[in-house]
Amino acid sequence: MKAIVSDIHSNIEALTVVLNDIDKKGITNENIYCLGYVIGYGPDPVACLDIAMNFNFVLMGNHEEAVINGAFGFHPAAKRAVDWTRKQIKPQVFSSGLKKRRWEFVRDLPLKISKTDDIPKNALYVHGSPRDPTMEYILKVDTEDYFGEIPPKIKEIFEMIDGICFVGHSHVPALITEDSHYYTIEELDYEYKIEEGKRYIVNIGSVGQPRDGNPKACYVTVDDEGVIRWHRLEYDFKKTAAKIREIPELDNRSADRLEKGL
Repeated sequence: MKAIVSDIHSNIEALTVVLNDIDKKGITNENIYCLGYVIGYGPDPVACLDIAMNFNFVLMGNHEEAVINGAFGFHPAAKRAVDWTRKQIKPQVFSSGLKKRRWEFVRDLPLKISKTDDIPKNALYVHGSPRDPTMEYILKVDTEDYFGEIPPKIKEIFEMIDGICFVGHSHVPALITEDSHYYTIEELDYEYKIEEGKRYIVNIGSVGQPRDGNPKACYVTVDDEGVIRWHRLEYDFKKTAAKIREIPELDNRSADRLEKGL
């Protein structure tokens, strides 16, 4: 069994609860995959990075990319959060070896990972979309067409997938089939059995900043039978929110949205 996490956003309270749940299932760090957004918006980028550095892999999200290369095209509040995060993790000449390794870790994150012999087979892991790994969202609206046809965007994305593609980025857990049907996890009763020979896009949701109207942390497990399960867990979001409000560079709206899951 493996666990897949994403969109942690420097939320150590949510990440700790999720990792405790993963540990209870007997899943080790070697079987934890992370699709990016370890940092950004939240108050604990260093603590979250130090944990994530032990996972099987972590992908480059657009917040990691912005910390390294600059927050171009970000709205002002997000840019301030990126700039503050960079100050927390970027080493100086006489910084410790750990701080330098942390920066190198973020700088060298891969854009995507393919695992052909894993379960499920022919799996692609990417933060946003196969077409644009760090920036493109795959949303419910993208699956809809007035004439009932498969929208060009969805058709093109599925042409880049051999089996299943796990994504994050939108903070909204869901499953999309190759005929452009969008399923919420509530419709699926939080689990889905992958059928061999079919293609899927699976959004695993957000650990540290859910945006589907549910404030509970979200992550996914995949068992040896190919069953995907979404897990929702309560955590002390008030503690995280209070820390955000204590940091002038972080927007209070990033704290407010934790309670509402929006």
